[in-house]
Amino acid sequence: MNTLLDQSQAAPIGRWTPRSAAQAGGLHPVGLFTLLAGAFLPIADFFIVNVALHTIDQSLHASAPALELVVACYGTAYAALLVLSGRLGDRYGRHRIFLIGLIGFVTTSLACGLAPTIGLLIGARLLQGAAAALLVPQVLATAHATLDGERKARALALYGATSGIAAVVGQLAGGLLVHADIAGTSWRPVFLINVPIGLIVFFVARHVVPATRSEHPAGLDLPGTVLFAATLTALLVPLTEGHTLGWPTWTWTMLAAAAALGVATYLVEQRAERRGEVPLLPPSLLRLPSMWRGLAMILPFSIGFGAFMFVFALTVQDGLHADALTGGVAILPMAVLFLLGSVVSPRLIGRFGRGALAVGGGVQAVGLATLIAVIVTGWPSVSLLDLAGPMALIGAGQSLLFTGLFRVVLADVPPHMGGIGGGALITLQQSGLALGVATLGSLYLALAPSGTAHAFAAAVGVQLAIVVLLAISSRTLPRFTTG
Repeated sequence: MNTLLDQSQAAPIGRWTPRSAAQAGGLHPVGLFTLLAGAFLPIADFFIVNVALHTIDQSLHASAPALELVVACYGTAYAALLVLSGRLGDRYGRHRIFLIGLIGFVTTSLACGLAPTIGLLIGARLLQGAAAALLVPQVLATAHATLDGERKARALALYGATSGIAAVVGQLAGGLLVHADIAGTSWRPVFLINVPIGLIVFFVARHVVPATRSEHPAGLDLPGTVLFAATLTALLVPLTEGHTLGWPTWTWTMLAAAAALGVATYLVEQRAERRGEVPLLPPSLLRLPSMWRGLAMILPFSIGFGAFMFVFALTVQDGLHADALTGGVAILPMAVLFLLGSVVSPRLIGRFGRGALAVGGGVQAVGLATLIAVIVTGWPSVSLLDLAGPMALIGAGQSLLFTGLFRVVLADVPPHMGGIGGGALITLQQSGLALGVATLGSLYLALAPSGTAHAFAAAVGVQLAIVVLLAISSRTLPRFTTG
């Protein structure tokens, strides 16, 4: 494997091509970026809907709970099936499951874009989330299995960068597509855009992504899968719908059930591992220092990030009465600085290690605090120019935190458990995004009638506290291998 990777730099073009590398079991840079393109689509799709919800409401006459389900059902299915999908890739081949996931994602995106009613849109989004879950874990697992040393560290950092870029670009693209109203199709292109892009990625991936699988694949652990999916569903659905519906009895019943199901899941997984089986979420894997410390930081980071994207879109569109295009353009400074930061962050993290994460958290905290001050003191006469500086700082700081945390989590995971580790990582990330919308998003919605600016300050203030704590606690992470 190292020989192949070394040849990528020394051999003449034509001898070591993306296709020949894939056939020999290596991962050419073209293959890596193809995988990252496949991961980009599902992550962007979680956020691209934020700026389209108002238009979907006008087009399909949806209720507020139904609109929240458009977001929640996708995130719930996505998060609940990620770990199982990583295990399917380990057993049946990551390349094969990646391609199946792509076809499923393209097909369900088409169904979303053509949905004539809100009910059918919600159903299509549920299936789209399931297809996304098949697709994404194979990206990390393939990189984990085919690369080593600094190349693997860079690939993991690039995945982290891709996750963040997809989020901000998704919201920007959503605003542009809704505003363009292509051929009078209103919000539908936010889903239909996935079809041509997904097909291109599919046909390229067939030739440049290597076929890998675990030499010792674990069983599928159906009891653990069912319990884990039920726990996430029982937690995320009431948190998302509760505020809008006035917290009826069934929401509290589901939250109580989520706690019981969570305990049951842990006990079942612990007993399975004691019997010598490999459970869906092996407790021994989660006890690895890099894994548990990294996941403990990724979850609150994702909660804050998911809430911020949701709350910021609502503040600009509903509070400042801007259109979808303005809502998307307002994200642009954050997107540009995140992109630029992601290019240099792997090198900065490799040189300065954990210190780079602390600096990234500090820069993001300054940006969040400044943005809160701008919104509160300038409301309601806040322009895009007023927002640009703080948003740029937020994007720059986030790029360091994102890439660093993704790099550390899988550092100690054995290659044959790459699918399980990658699935656990993305599950915590996706669950955090959904929890952020459900919790801090609900806080914002509850306070907004009394004042949008102060509702924004309350929700983003919680994220600011999270980022400060992450910057401080980054010193507890395992040391990075510098190079």
